[in-house]
Amino acid sequence: MLKVNGISKTFNSGTINEKVALTDLSLTLEEGDFVTLIGGNGAGKSTLLNCIAGVYEIDQGSIVIDDLDVTKLPEHKRAKIIGRVFQDPMMGTAANMGIEENLALAYRRGEFRGLKWGINNKERDLYRKYLSQLELGLENRLSDKVGLLSGGQRQALTLLMAILKKPKLLLLDEHTAALDPKTAEKVLQLTDKFVRQDNLTTLMVTHNMRNAIEYGNRLIMMHEGRIILDIKGEEKRQLTVEDLLRRFGKASGEEFANDRVLLS
Repeated sequence: MLKVNGISKTFNSGTINEKVALTDLSLTLEEGDFVTLIGGNGAGKSTLLNCIAGVYEIDQGSIVIDDLDVTKLPEHKRAKIIGRVFQDPMMGTAANMGIEENLALAYRRGEFRGLKWGINNKERDLYRKYLSQLELGLENRLSDKVGLLSGGQRQALTLLMAILKKPKLLLLDEHTAALDPKTAEKVLQLTDKFVRQDNLTTLMVTHNMRNAIEYGNRLIMMHEGRIILDIKGEEKRQLTVEDLLRRFGKASGEEFANDRVLLS
């Protein structure tokens, strides 16, 4: 479903501020893979997601999604086949629009929008059905402005908007990092539910080692723009935080120095 072939990305090339973010990185995700991605600050995790989504142009290599070469496609054209949730709950929704209006925007992503009645009753019933799965009571608040929701409610809604059209690829960029622990766990459980329910191919960046181990069928660790660990199957199910730290040290030749990850 996703083939990243030898991509590299350098920011401010040739200047004193040059920063090599990705170096000859290759990655393949099979359909239905739920991959957690972890690494220290500056490892290249978010850069990788941004390159896949088309936010950044890559310097070399190629990106293929479901046999479609998207390397040269702009971000707005990739959005038709990619669902994305950001770290900031405010980024994925329009605060001054109602819940059903936000869902309608997501439902029509990538489609031609003609002069017809906005939201019909059949569509509204679909939104209620999905919203009820969040167990937050939002199915009874369709006309409420999204700006009135809490951060957790808004992030759950953003997640729902991202998966509504069953994207070829779901990208989650530390989408629970700004939430309190209880709410973060709720959003993670919803993520796992939707991914399994629709067999969505998913790449989830997280700063939490326990979450990286607990969720998904595969764990990837990055360091200095490269993938240094790729753990799956029974090996991942038996993994502990201590094992992961030890394997990171062996693969990178240094200790994992990221307080945010270690304290999570």
